[in-house]
Amino acid sequence: MATFISEAISTVSAANQEAVFENLVRTYEKPLYQFAFRLSGNHHEAQDLLQEGLYRAYKSFAKFESGTAFDRWLYQIIHNLYIEHYRKNKTRPVLSSIDEPSPYLDNDKPMEIPDWTTNPEDEAIRLELGEKIQEGLTKLPTEYRSAVILCDIQGLSYEEIAQILHCSIGTVRSRIHRGRKLLRTILLPYIKGKEAEQE
Repeated sequence: MATFISEAISTVSAANQEAVFENLVRTYEKPLYQFAFRLSGNHHEAQDLLQEGLYRAYKSFAKFESGTAFDRWLYQIIHNLYIEHYRKNKTRPVLSSIDEPSPYLDNDKPMEIPDWTTNPEDEAIRLELGEKIQEGLTKLPTEYRSAVILCDIQGLSYEEIAQILHCSIGTVRSRIHRGRKLLRTILLPYIKGKEAEQE
């Protein structure tokens, strides 16, 4: 798939490259935004990361490497942008409310009639857990957070993650293992509190 995309890019005119780029963006925009949001924990910062990442990708699109998957290439650009931004600011991102509107996470489905067969309490717990997981992710060191997000949320292989993060597969395995362990530790008080409520 990636080779086909690269070959297609090299054979089209500069004018048509813009259309190819736009089609690829439409295909991968939602998972790319999700990655940016999980990294930053903030909808506004995620939008900025995605916009800047797409801008940089567009400027370099003529040099897009043969054999490189477009979304993996963008994950790498967004990750590098986040590292640059994080190092400049030296502060942890502010968490967004789960009620804050997001163009890709909250509003991508049309409004539907509520399904009263689901337990509202279970749904509230699920949303609360999602928020706690996001809070936990933002507390992880950046290198662990990136590896865990790419593996457990974006569903990439260790090989793909190693390419994106510019490290060995062994390092990826180590970061994922340590990141998951830290995340469990961070979430443990919340989980124990929920268990105590049910007793």
